[in-house]
Amino acid sequence: MNYLAHGVAHFESPYLLAGTAVPDWLSVVNRRVRVSGKAAAALLLDDDPVTRAVAAGVLQHLSDDRWFHQTRVFAETSLRMAVELRDLLPGDAGFRPSFLGHILVEILIDATLIQRAPSVADRYYRALGEVSPGQVEAAVNRMAKQQTDQLAIWIERFLQVRFLYDYLEDDKLLFRLEQVMSRVGLPPLGQHLLAWFPSARRLIADRCDLLLTPPSSSDPIPDPSTPRSTT
Repeated sequence: MNYLAHGVAHFESPYLLAGTAVPDWLSVVNRRVRVSGKAAAALLLDDDPVTRAVAAGVLQHLSDDRWFHQTRVFAETSLRMAVELRDLLPGDAGFRPSFLGHILVEILIDATLIQRAPSVADRYYRALGEVSPGQVEAAVNRMAKQQTDQLAIWIERFLQVRFLYDYLEDDKLLFRLEQVMSRVGLPPLGQHLLAWFPSARRLIADRCDLLLTPPSSSDPIPDPSTPRSTT
């Protein structure tokens, strides 16, 4: 899952919402800084309510990823995307199509959620705007073996740039993907992917509810058009 899918049920608890984004934020800030489920669980009864909420959000993210990545529909969809991307990226039968297929499924789920309920991204950013980036960073440093002094700065930038909106436009989506490729040391993708994006969007839109339905449930995560409190 990506930012919005992880957080859509938690807008009424801003620090828990921030916790759901922490693992993805850290992958940008410093991939060596990691928060484990064990370390987060140890802080669920902490005296500090911010730390408790951030820890709960981290655990929610980890739980979401465990079931999401193990579903048959995710495996089939990401494989289909990878095969199509392999054909679009001549000579590249290795890691890049698989990696890109994986992250595009997640990114295009967020795009689908925004298309279904255009206000959902506004609500996401508005809720995150209520947190103190410094307090989130301090809570994360209590869970991580390696410390970071860059997370608060990145959260502020994340709130300023608001790149989730870019997922709705093909040229901006490609720009964001090129940034990811550069960050992980993979070759650029090229403009020819723009013609493929519409079919990829349709595939994810058609499968979105299935992708967001946990194996233990018959219902997908809450409809983003309906505010819901988890506190």
